[in-house]
Amino acid sequence: MDTSKFHYFFDCCVGQWKTERTYHYLTYQEVERSRTEFVVSPLTTTQKTQVLADNGRPPHSDLDTLPGFHLEFETISEKGEQVSQQLNLLFVPTSSHGSILEGDYLRDRAYEEAKPMISHFRFDRDTRELLMTTNYTRVISVDSITLINPNLRIRKILNYQRPFNDQPLEQVVLVGFGVEQKVL
Repeated sequence: MDTSKFHYFFDCCVGQWKTERTYHYLTYQEVERSRTEFVVSPLTTTQKTQVLADNGRPPHSDLDTLPGFHLEFETISEKGEQVSQQLNLLFVPTSSHGSILEGDYLRDRAYEEAKPMISHFRFDRDTRELLMTTNYTRVISVDSITLINPNLRIRKILNYQRPFNDQPLEQVVLVGFGVEQKVL
């Protein structure tokens, strides 16, 4: 399984970033802008082991091959609301076909629900897009990060109302767009 472009993507993510985002809340027809500053640092072996344990996963035989990050961010909305959070995330590739690499995306704390969470990721080596899908209690979040160059990423977030009985995702409740630039 060739993971070189996947590791390059994550190597580029390390550092300090600023993002301007626009959120469209479709349920109540509101648009909101926010600014986020965040710092991304690689996870240590100890932190990777802890994220696996937090998610009920056995130790991994080669932790060095798994990209993982400690993420700290602070968001300020145009209304003056502030949110600060830090979490650890780990990516465990499980399959590869063509230009697509897929696997599990583990966090020690999820965004919508403050608990460990296992999600699915899909990385396209040709377009350098990381697509992460998380099944929360009320919504399913599909988060896309496309690496344009080592200092610029485009972010897209779609939150769907969680359907009943494995129905298709159709009812969008939130759409977010962002431009993320590395602080040099």
